Formats: sequence, structure tokens, C-alpha cells
Amino acid sequence: MLKVLIACAWLLGLAYGAMAHATSVVFLNPGTSTETFWVSYAQFMQAAAKDLGLDLRVRYSERNADNTLAQARETLQGSERPDYLVLVNEQYVAPQILRMAQGSGVKLLMVNNALTADQVQLLDAHKDAQWIGSLVADDEHAGYLMLIDLLHQHGPIAAGESLDLLAFSGAKNTPAAQLREQGLHRALAEHPEVRLRQLVYGEWNRQRAFEQATQLFKRYPHTALVWSANDEMALGAMQALQSSGRMPGRDILFGAINSSPDILNARLEGRLSTLVAGHFTLGGWAMVLINDDAKGVDIGAYGGRDRQQALFQLIDSTQAQRLLGPTPPVDFRALSAAGKPASYRYPFSLQLLLR
Repeated sequence: MLKVLIACAWLLGLAYGAMAHATSVVFLNPGTSTETFWVSYAQFMQAAAKDLGLDLRVRYSERNADNTLAQARETLQGSERPDYLVLVNEQYVAPQILRMAQGSGVKLLMVNNALTADQVQLLDAHKDAQWIGSLVADDEHAGYLMLIDLLHQHGPIAAGESLDLLAFSGAKNTPAAQLREQGLHRALAEHPEVRLRQLVYGEWNRQRAFEQATQLFKRYPHTALVWSANDEMALGAMQALQSSGRMPGRDILFGAINSSPDILNARLEGRLSTLVAGHFTLGGWAMVLINDDAKGVDIGAYGGRDRQQALFQLIDSTQAQRLLGPTPPVDFRALSAAGKPASYRYPFSLQLLLR
């Protein structure tokens, strides 16, 4: 009888241990721990992880690539390795992390910034079975959409006239910034009446963009439009215009990407004419893919291993107000491909939060 009880206790212990072990994930967040976009991004990830029963740990690099690499080394080569590592190819750090991961037993998923074409030629990422893929947004379309809508907000331009445009891009060695620039140039090719006077790299930073814009508005006094690859740079440029005694939304039309409270309020108040958002959800959707992979689902069969989601959309006043409120609950488990037909595609969209 005693042996039976011991055996039962042992089996119960095994069952409990299996139940207690949640799939563990580390996210190497390239932003700062006070940066609105990356904090809200991580919060959406945590909400998804909680709903899916994943154990998620977020590590911030504080915008320092060396910190990212050190955190990756500790995660991949330390004694307590996670099941999955989520990374961003910000400042081109991905190749070094991929090399570190070889033989670690940790599976990798890349978000937001995937490998560049040159990096793909140098690396055969999918040769390693630990590399499960990438998930990015349609950044090129976001850059294009912003300028097209700015022109729509401006209204007709008389024949023979032109509009002066200033552009604030992010970090030069970041794929997302490059793709948004490509979208800008595609829109410019369709609208020769718009003259791009100068494009500068604001490094995603409000203060840097404020300083740049202060000089640029003096250099180009007839500026009519400002295109900004994120919210922080747009806010800095708007501050510079206000410091010169002019009014954003009246004297110059501004466009931006992201959905921080400050930029949503600027959209509601009319200081911002065009807002494009949606990609802050990428990390949450990545948790769905990881959860499916951990359960043995072949995620590549439902849209490929490297996927680009059409997440960016224009945000009107009603949607801006909704995004300022509490984030509505999302049933992340319902998005799983488990048990779905071969035709199923993950329905990742900002609309899941705007219903």
C-alpha cells in the first residue's frame, strides 16, 4: 500500500510539474523603458502572454545595441535559457544574435525589423531548425499612406504650384525606417507637385527632431507638409513650429506614425492632420505564433514563416478616442491555427482592438 501511495504521489508530482511549466519567452526590447511606443508594445505582449499561459520576460536595451547583444548572449548562453527568444533587427543586430543562438536550443522569432536583403544573402537563417520565422508590418505602405493622406488633407493644388515637404526618418540602419522612406519616395514619384526639401534622421527622438526642425523651418520658410516616421519626432517638430509662433495643423500639416497618448491627442486637437498606426500589436501577435509552435502547430503552413501583416491604417478622430481608452480584451487563444483548415490565415489586425 505504501508503495502504491508513493507511486501515486510521484505521478501526481510529474503531472503537476508538467502543468506548472509554462513555455518561457524572452523579448529583447530595443527601446527604452520609458519610451511610450515600446512600453505599450511590451504591455500588449504581456496581455497576450497572460491569456495564452506563456511566461514572458521583457528586457530593454535602452536604445543601445551593445546592451541588446549582451542581453542576447546572457539569454542564449546562460544557465536558464528560455524556450523562445523574440528579437528586433534594430541597428542590424540580428546576424550576431543568430550566430550566438546556434546550438543553444532556444527558438527564435524576429519582429518589426526582419533581415535585410543583404543579410539574407549572407545568412541561411532557416537552415537552423531553431529559427521559426519573422513577423513584420507593412512599413513601406505606412510611409506611402502618410504622404497621400497629407495631400488629401491639404486639398487641391493650383496648376503650376508646388508644396514644400520636410521629412523626419528614424535610425538610418533600421529596416523599418528604410521601408517607410521607400513608401515616401513612391508617393513622391506619383506627386511631382510635392518638393522634398530635406530628409533628416531624427533617430526616433523628440528632442533631436525639435533641434533639427528649429533650423529646417528657418531654412525652408515655405514648408507646407511634414512627414514623420514616428510620433516622437512629429511632436518635436510641432514643438519647434509652435516656438516660432506658428500653429501645427494650420500653418503646416503634420503626419506621423504610432499611437501614443500625446500623438492621439494631437490628432484629436487638429494639430496632427494624418496619423497612421497599428504595428504596436506585432508583439502580441508574435505570442500567438509562439504558442502555436510550442503546441506543435506548423505555423509556416498558415501563411509562411516570414510574414508581413497589413497592420497599418489611418486613424481618424473616433478611432483615436477609442485608442486613448482602455485596451479592449482580445481573445488571443481564439486566433490559434490549431484545428483550423489549411486555408486559415491568422487574422492579425488593429480592428481586433477597435471593435
